[in-house]
Amino acid sequence: MNTVAMILAGGEGTRLTVLSEERAKPAVPFAGKFRIIDFTLSNCVNSNIFTVGVLTQYRPHSLNDHIGIGKPWDLDRYRGGVRLLQPFQGRKGQQWYAGTADAIYQNLNFLSENKADLALILSGDHIYKMDYQRMIEYHVQQGADLTIAVMPVPLEETDRFGIMEVDEQQRITAFFEKPKARDKGNLASMGIYVFDMAMLQKRLGEGRPSNPRNDFGKDVIPAMLTAGDKICAYRFEDYWVDVGTIDSYWATSLELLHPKPALDLYTDKWPMHTRSEERPPAKLGPQARVVGSMVSNGCVIRGLVVNSVLSPGVYVGPGAQVKDSVVMNDTWIGAGAMLDKVVVDKQVVVGMGAVLGTGDESVKNEQMPDRLFAGITVVGKNATIPDRAKIGRNVLINSDRDADDFPEDGVVADGKTI
Repeated sequence: MNTVAMILAGGEGTRLTVLSEERAKPAVPFAGKFRIIDFTLSNCVNSNIFTVGVLTQYRPHSLNDHIGIGKPWDLDRYRGGVRLLQPFQGRKGQQWYAGTADAIYQNLNFLSENKADLALILSGDHIYKMDYQRMIEYHVQQGADLTIAVMPVPLEETDRFGIMEVDEQQRITAFFEKPKARDKGNLASMGIYVFDMAMLQKRLGEGRPSNPRNDFGKDVIPAMLTAGDKICAYRFEDYWVDVGTIDSYWATSLELLHPKPALDLYTDKWPMHTRSEERPPAKLGPQARVVGSMVSNGCVIRGLVVNSVLSPGVYVGPGAQVKDSVVMNDTWIGAGAMLDKVVVDKQVVVGMGAVLGTGDESVKNEQMPDRLFAGITVVGKNATIPDRAKIGRNVLINSDRDADDFPEDGVVADGKTI
């Protein structure tokens, strides 16, 4: 059966604060040289699925530039390949995507043009390795109308996911979209669906135009359960993380530094592909010391880097210290500066002797207490931190800030925003 993959990559990702301010969440750098969407794209080609639609909407430019014609993933093909599907291309009756299901509905023609028997619907903002063919085979064997990949999550996180109940045959009997109560179990949807094409067209078309089914979790799946459609759960028992929050993004990044990480990027069995820049090898100066870290190409290290992830082109000056931090492309860290538990976006300048991440972790960010509460300080793209500034914990430095935006004494207290 012919399977066409549709990757939902248009999310704004507000929980990542400034990291997704100028880019869609799937385009956020991860693990040094990669982008988050690289994992879903690589899973497709490793699963021998070579017809892929990428549905973009929110600030798509960075994502479009990254994917291009799909050559790094072997998706630059005359037949099939990757197609970027945007809601502003001007097709008759088309408008901004109103939800996950509406995005697929507006691109049913892409599925039809590629003669899809099955539609594999994926999220572009999760970190995992998965052979989709095994799920597809399970779907066909079960004779399901829809199969949803599921896995247990901690009870305290169930309000972030669609939670479901299943019977002994793994048929889904109830579905709760991001329930506030924690009494519905902890079997969570991974946002990975295999649809029978005819059923997908039927259910997405119902209720339009007066009562459209715009979202899979809120609208489509409950409607299918009510109609008695066969919806099965496919249990996934390997590594999978939704890096949609600052704390999960930071923690998942540093987990890669463990001696035996759950997600192994150093294997040929299931390689992760990306669009790589041509840069010289990483260079360590005579004063450099790097411990338990990931250092990408083009980095120049003249200070101390401990338990941190550095993207391409990062400079760490003499006497500078970077600890428990994630630093993105082309950031310049001046001599004697110190970073502790900081996430730094691209092209940031950290002045000489500046200290970022010092103080009380328990003081939440005043403007975003639900997003910056774990002691992590975040610096937006193109910001300039003044020399000898002192930046506390759970601080948010917005993009494009310069020295004039900081207090005269350079002190930014815990939980503040600049």
